[in-house]
Order: sequence, then structure tokens, then C-alpha cells
Amino acid sequence: MRLAERLRAALDEGSRLILPPEELRDPRITGDIVLAPAAVLVAITDRPDPGLILTERSSSLRKHAGQIAFPGGRVDAEDADEIAGALREAREEIALPSESVEIVGTSDRYPTFTGFDIVPVLGVIPPDLPLRAQEDEVADLFELPLAYALDPANRIRREIEFGGSTRHYYEIFWEGRRIWGITAAILANLSRRLGHDRLAA
Repeated sequence: MRLAERLRAALDEGSRLILPPEELRDPRITGDIVLAPAAVLVAITDRPDPGLILTERSSSLRKHAGQIAFPGGRVDAEDADEIAGALREAREEIALPSESVEIVGTSDRYPTFTGFDIVPVLGVIPPDLPLRAQEDEVADLFELPLAYALDPANRIRREIEFGGSTRHYYEIFWEGRRIWGITAAILANLSRRLGHDRLAA
């Protein structure tokens, strides 16, 4: 079975899982906050040991400067849907040709206190594409082994007191890089959706 088909089947199977609410909810998000649609591309390389394409955001950006992230951003009015938005952002940020992406599906939405409703879009891409960082937004890009990213043993659960409530988050360290926040939360959720560490409801 091809990689895209395996991922699609696993994603469909994982849709029956019940996830802990704290993984997808920020206690600061209330009904008064209007969230803008956004999407990220979880680009998985089609090789014997698949990898994930991640970026290091430019240090000059106003929000989340220097953080590790998936290519992505706000879904524009001109985008047909979240998938189109994720593909456009990946094309703009790392020169990933949209026609090279085989869409697998989408995972759970991730609302953020910074005002976005993020949809992770899973896609399979050929290995070793000549990707190029768009310097205004992306300082660097790299490929993280998928097996490492999804292994719960490589994920550290943290908590912090913020605004009178306890917030939980994850960290993943790989070759001197710290992956945390929204990116690590999406990977943790994807790990469970794909059956790597199913939790009791």
C-alpha cells in the first residue's frame, strides 16, 4: 500500500478516538474571541523512512518569531478552502509546488488565543524537492523523521501557570531544535490519530 493510502486509512481509523479536551483547548479562548481561519501543511516525504517538513520562523516576525512551525498561515478570501490555503502558504514560504502534494486529509482543528482556527492539512510529497526558504518569513527549513516526531517517548509534557489557569503544552527536542506550542500539540494529536499512543477516554 502506498504511503498516502496508509496514512489515509490510519487517519480514518483514528477519527474514532476521543482526545483529552486540554490538548485542543486554550482556557483563554472564550465565546467573545473571533477566530480567523488558518491552515498548515503537514508535508510528509515519500521515502522508506518518511519525514516531516518543518520551518524555523524568521526572528523578525511579529508573532511566534524564531519558533519551529509547519508551513502555513491565514486562509485568504481567495482560497477555495483550508487545503487551498495551506498549499498556497507552503508555496509562498518554502517554494513547495502545489501540484507535488498528494492530499491525504485534514486533522483536528486547533484554536489559538492569538486569534486563529488552524486546520492541519496532511499531504505526501516526493523526497528531496528543491525547497527554498522565503527569507522574510522563514529563516530555515528542515526534515524531521516522522517516526521520531510521532513517538510519544520523544514528547515532554509541561505545564505553566498563566492568567490564573494551568496550561499544558508539549516539547520535542531534535538535533538542538525545540519544537513546542501549537506545532508540538498538532504532532501529539496526529500521533494519537494515527494510533501511536491511544489514550483512554
